[in-house]
Amino acid sequence: MTDQYDVVVIGSGPGGYVCGIRLAQLGLKTAVVERESLGGVCLNWGCIPSKAIIHAGNTREEISKADVMGIETGMDAPATVNVDKLRKWKEGIVKKLTTGVGGLLKNNGADVIRGNAQFINDTTLHVMSNDGEITEVRSKNFVIATGCGPAELPGLPLSDPMIWTAKGALELNEIPERLAIIGGGIIGLELGTAFSKLGSKVTVVELMPQVLTGTDRELARPVERKLKKLGFTIHTEARTKGLEKTDDGGELVVDTKDGEIRIPCDRVLVGVGFSPNTGELKLENAGVTMTDRGYIPKDEFCRTNVPNIYAIGDVTGPPFLAHRASKEGLVTAAILAGQSAALDYQALPSAIFTDPEIATVGLSEKEAIDKGYEVKVGRFPYAALGKALASEATEGFFKVVADAKTDILLGVGIVGYEASNLIAEAATTIEMAGTLEDMATTIHAHPTFPEGLMEAAEDALGHAVHVFRRKKK
Repeated sequence: MTDQYDVVVIGSGPGGYVCGIRLAQLGLKTAVVERESLGGVCLNWGCIPSKAIIHAGNTREEISKADVMGIETGMDAPATVNVDKLRKWKEGIVKKLTTGVGGLLKNNGADVIRGNAQFINDTTLHVMSNDGEITEVRSKNFVIATGCGPAELPGLPLSDPMIWTAKGALELNEIPERLAIIGGGIIGLELGTAFSKLGSKVTVVELMPQVLTGTDRELARPVERKLKKLGFTIHTEARTKGLEKTDDGGELVVDTKDGEIRIPCDRVLVGVGFSPNTGELKLENAGVTMTDRGYIPKDEFCRTNVPNIYAIGDVTGPPFLAHRASKEGLVTAAILAGQSAALDYQALPSAIFTDPEIATVGLSEKEAIDKGYEVKVGRFPYAALGKALASEATEGFFKVVADAKTDILLGVGIVGYEASNLIAEAATTIEMAGTLEDMATTIHAHPTFPEGLMEAAEDALGHAVHVFRRKKK
């Protein structure tokens, strides 16, 4: 069986399926090849199910604190968790979204081909289905959107049932009493916080001197304080040596700066290391070059070194962001349809769904200074927001960074409740080359959380009303 297309997209994650839909909308004969479930890691085992579990954990915590507002649950202990119901609820969300992706591809006229894709040359794929049937697929152009998978660490084989990747954790077959997490980055702390709130005792092992390496330290500190309140044990500058089984679970053997320790655990979540899904594609047959780690280099038009083969999303390397992949999918579709488009990451937001949340866009204060800018910085605490006080959400602050010479906004960081939603206004302002004055003079509804951005901009300009800044002598 042989099919001929204008474009074939390999992978149906947030980069691949978005690209496939847009290509079909633009009138190109399109197919999307997927070996597992439509929606990729994001919809099935990443972004969406993890946020569902995080929301469940936050809800349980909010119930436990409701008596502060006079809402008495009549329970002396935290609300119980029915894991089976929680799992079914999570799976229902995933099914709605993945079914929706399938419907959008079909309704827009894009074909879906199931199986593992391998390049025969730069115009031909062989796609092998689970039952061994091979389909030959020919196309003028290809878009590689196969993403990344978890990397295996020495001494911690992923075949061991005690070892969890994020996918294993989000299958949600249990809430372990003792959860050890390797890696104090985004995956480790997001899932660790969720499981802690659902009842697990969490221990984190981090190789670097602090958790959330690469995040503005100012923004990370409120998260670190909350982790301590939740009862986390965190070992920094520590390296995992292996896992030894015991009668009641296992012990994670860890080298720390103070010597070897053993961490009793029921499950170990590996939250570090990504490996690009390029190994089975046989890219060498098409002449596509890769880095030493297997990532695919691309230019600002998402082109690889082979003119008719493009690459988008995580398979091209960090930052590993679903919305980045989607944007690259849209840009690639436009280019393939003959439109003018190119990548622009000036206003690429990022969100970390810890407690409190962290969201950033543009340059951090340090990055701006390192680039040679003289900066103005403004801050505004959640604790001074009426809406935050009324919502029992006073942890965190807003931070804006601007060019001191022009007042053009360079970057924004938010740590606090709903930071992931609040960052959108900042991204729009940076995208439009807006200034502190633009943000400060825009009338914000009261009482709301976005007022914090307006107030932080006013602080940077030196005329904040709701916080006091001492004048420099």
